[in-house]
Amino acid sequence: MHPTRRRILGLSLGGVVAAGIGSHLPAAASVAGEETSGREWAAATSDREWSVRSRIRPPRFRDAWFPITAYGATPENATAGIARAIRTCHESGGGHVVVPPGVWNTGAINLLSKVDLHLRKGATLRFSTDPADYLPVVRTRWQAVEVYNYSSLIRAEGQTDIAITGAGTLDGAGDNEHWWYWIGSGQYGWRPGLPNQRADWGELERMNNEQVPVDRRVFGAGHYLRPSFIQPFRCTNVLIEGVTLLNSPMWTIHPLECRNVTVQGVTVDNLGPNGDGCNPESCTDVLIRDCTFRTHDDCIAIKSGRDADGRRLGLPSRGIIVEDCTFVSGGAAVAVGSEMSGGVEDVWVRRLHMPADPAADEAYMQWVLCVKSTSTRGGYVRNVNMHDVDSRAWMYRPLEITFSYQGGGNQSLFPDVSDIRFDRVRVARAERAYRMVGAESMRIRSVAVTNSRFDVVAAEAVVQYADDVTIRNVWIGGAQVG
Repeated sequence: MHPTRRRILGLSLGGVVAAGIGSHLPAAASVAGEETSGREWAAATSDREWSVRSRIRPPRFRDAWFPITAYGATPENATAGIARAIRTCHESGGGHVVVPPGVWNTGAINLLSKVDLHLRKGATLRFSTDPADYLPVVRTRWQAVEVYNYSSLIRAEGQTDIAITGAGTLDGAGDNEHWWYWIGSGQYGWRPGLPNQRADWGELERMNNEQVPVDRRVFGAGHYLRPSFIQPFRCTNVLIEGVTLLNSPMWTIHPLECRNVTVQGVTVDNLGPNGDGCNPESCTDVLIRDCTFRTHDDCIAIKSGRDADGRRLGLPSRGIIVEDCTFVSGGAAVAVGSEMSGGVEDVWVRRLHMPADPAADEAYMQWVLCVKSTSTRGGYVRNVNMHDVDSRAWMYRPLEITFSYQGGGNQSLFPDVSDIRFDRVRVARAERAYRMVGAESMRIRSVAVTNSRFDVVAAEAVVQYADDVTIRNVWIGGAQVG
């Protein structure tokens, strides 16, 4: 466990206050206010949350071990040996495919049922930067739009009981010379004359808007839509535990249309474009626990499809639990959206820590919780609960709910957002404490900010087009506002 997290966070599975947070609040907040909030919390969420928690169980594996070296893997080229070890393990009834210490160069890896890909301490899987190693194309989603595109670096489709575990490292090898420049930004190495994703993304958005059949949305070779790092697709019983993930081409951990997913003890270090840490999309029953994120984009982003595709599929993300995580840098610690057209419901987030970075002049996160959407999304967000947060880093807006994140188009497809709770949050520095802006034709409903403190704030909080907003026992810039 990260030493800072061990010192600061309470780790029991109940609603224990993170150590030190209550002591930073005024006396009323740390005693009477929290007691009241706790009763409300239990009444509103405990039954559903514990029902979800009872269903989340990591897969278990047979005590059988398949070292990749026994199947022909070499440090220079481990691809075929890893594939043979996975196939043999699967056909033998399951177990652990072992990557020993050392640096092992590999192309795409496809996991099969009952297989745990286990990286020993000191082991590094370094992935190829040749796009041809991620062909043939597979069915996936790119920025939440259905498409046939490059395989993710590690993929499983339609499998049951799969895992990636251990104390080793997975290096996606993304940098300004490989993968990242495809975004078309000089910040990531692009310069005139190099290819980029702009035309492909524009074409895929057109296909989504016009609902072109998915089997005609074929990209891959000759195109520039970057793959994600780890993508279990339509899988059940998934575990990702202990590993360190570096330099993904795009999204890092992207469970898609999965059920019963556990991501725990993982470190994500990815400063590339669209380098989100963990994005469960159209998933049911997900636990993200005791992880550390250092990203430029959102650390955790809950998604469910974009615009017409999301509404057509109608596959929500629901039953998502996030707890005991540390966020070093990034966009949102936890975002809902912006691609949430299939709906998001029943999200519980607790005991988050955002330390100031002593090595940086100004460590920051943009949001603690950001519910973001546009007038083209539709869908819904309901029952999102966040509590016990300690942020010492600079923060843009700890809580934001916005319907104008990106895009234009149809102005009648705002999402339906309701039942957002933001409780026992301490933020040292922020631009403003919260900003909630709905639309005249679709108002935000039922938001509570309670028992929280925002110490140094530059601008006033904003609430527009929102009904039933409760601000209680909240201190902003040293003054109690509710």
